[in-house]
Amino acid sequence: MSMSDPLGDMLTRIRNGQRAGKSSISSPASRLRQNVLGVLKREGYIRDYEQHEVRPGISEIEIQLKYHEGEPGIREISRVSTPGRRVYSKIKDLGRVYNGLGISILSTPRGVLSDSEARDQNVGGEILCEVF
Repeated sequence: MSMSDPLGDMLTRIRNGQRAGKSSISSPASRLRQNVLGVLKREGYIRDYEQHEVRPGISEIEIQLKYHEGEPGIREISRVSTPGRRVYSKIKDLGRVYNGLGISILSTPRGVLSDSEARDQNVGGEILCEVF
C-alpha cells in the first residue's frame, strides 16, 4: 500500500524514536528523505544516516539520533507543507523558528536547504518542516 505523506512518516518516526530513547531508527529510503536528513545532519540535529539495501530494489535509511545529556537533540519537529495544503514562501516573507533557535527546511529550485542557507542564496520555496 502506498503512503500519502512519506516525509511526514519519517518525521513521525524520528519524533517517536526520540521519545522512546532509541539510538537509531529506520525508514524507507527516498531522495527527498535523504536530502532532508542531509540538512538535519549539517545543522547538528542528528548524528548520521546511511542507506542500505534490504532486498533488491528496496532500500532503507538508518538514522542515528542525537542526545545531549540525556535530552533529545530535536525538541520539536513538525510538518508544515502537507500533500493537501502546500505552503510556499518568498525568502523575504520567511519567518524565524523560535526566534532563530530552530530551523525551517525548504525545498527550493537549488535543492533542499535550511532557512539560513536559503537566505544566503536568496531563494524561496516550499516550507517542508520546522525543527527546534
